[in-house]
Amino acid sequence: MAAVSTPSVFGWPDARDSGPHASIRNAVKRFTRIDLFPDDDVVAGYAELLTTGDPVAERFVDETFLGELGPEKSRALLNKALDVGIDRVPEAPESMRELFAEFETIPSWVDAKLIERGAAVWRRWGYALGAVGNAGTLDTYTEASLAVPLSLSGGYAGDSALNRYLETTKWWIEVCRPGAALAPGSLGRRISMQVRVMHVSVRQRVAEHPEWDSERWGLPISQAEMMLTLLGGSVGPALGLYGLGYLTSPHEIRAVMHFNRYLGHLVGVRSTVFPETVLDGVRMLYLFDATRAHDSGAAGTELIESFVPAFEPRPDQRGRQRLRALLHLNIQAGYTRLFMLPWNRRHYRLPSPWFGLALLLARAPLMVVFEIARRISPGVDRAWQRQSVRSWERWQRWAAQRKPEQYNATNPLRR
Repeated sequence: MAAVSTPSVFGWPDARDSGPHASIRNAVKRFTRIDLFPDDDVVAGYAELLTTGDPVAERFVDETFLGELGPEKSRALLNKALDVGIDRVPEAPESMRELFAEFETIPSWVDAKLIERGAAVWRRWGYALGAVGNAGTLDTYTEASLAVPLSLSGGYAGDSALNRYLETTKWWIEVCRPGAALAPGSLGRRISMQVRVMHVSVRQRVAEHPEWDSERWGLPISQAEMMLTLLGGSVGPALGLYGLGYLTSPHEIRAVMHFNRYLGHLVGVRSTVFPETVLDGVRMLYLFDATRAHDSGAAGTELIESFVPAFEPRPDQRGRQRLRALLHLNIQAGYTRLFMLPWNRRHYRLPSPWFGLALLLARAPLMVVFEIARRISPGVDRAWQRQSVRSWERWQRWAAQRKPEQYNATNPLRR
């Protein structure tokens, strides 16, 4: 897929030189000497990533899913290689061998101890990671470059919103298990490859769709947008969850950033400007916020307004099952109230957040107690991680009704 020039929607350097973000940046810099914007070379790297895809995986999809083999046989071949190893699949084309070679190579920058410390942070956060991450993600659907691909693919729109969230939750759970991210053949790594191929398939079909404007938006599911998602799984929740009692230390935040950078490697992110410090992570998120276009229109509205209601009780749920669904509906509404920016949130119709918000704030002192206890006792820390993941997994299985996850790269676009 050929690269295009910097998307016209990228509002730089106007955002640097004028407007509210520039004013805030200038005031902060004057009093603290901290610049909220990244250096110019980082901004240039980010702009380039807006038009960058995943060439290695794209060659594989072009040769197989879009070639003579076809989607179903290609998917079976991919799963066979994931089951038995690429070396035991003699019929695998060269593009597939190249993809697996890249996937299975551990980058030189990887620190295995940091990966495990970062995964441990996810295990402590558990359900909260998904809730705050998705509340923050709703806040990005003001942007057509993010909303249009999801609207066309249908995964996070309408009645499908909860199903895709549960598939993503399964991936979060599996990659953060002790040792799973680096363990050959782990379920977390398997799902990562399936997600990578799915992204490529959706990217190619959306890029060819008449609703997609490449000059304005660059590439759908670009490297830049995937990198922002990884920051939404590290810096974003780490800072946001402080208010709910999760006292993640600066060293732990750096570890979870390193962990997310490696997860990016598994799903095809090859960013040369991925932040390594907390402040640089904040700068990248601030750059995104400053250069918003607020152009998603009806596509963004559908995505934002359909997510929390997707947690409403199903018609067949009665008694305790209905109460359980209502509890999660209210908790998700509370997280959305906390972590979607108010000046964006006010444009959309969202369920009442107050009961869920009250529950989250009432629980915060207990979380502080757990944080203190786990710093005193490693045994408490390990027990917290185990129980958090068990609860998270138990909810995921219940909400998914034990349906198998698909990560399907071949579903047609909705329109």
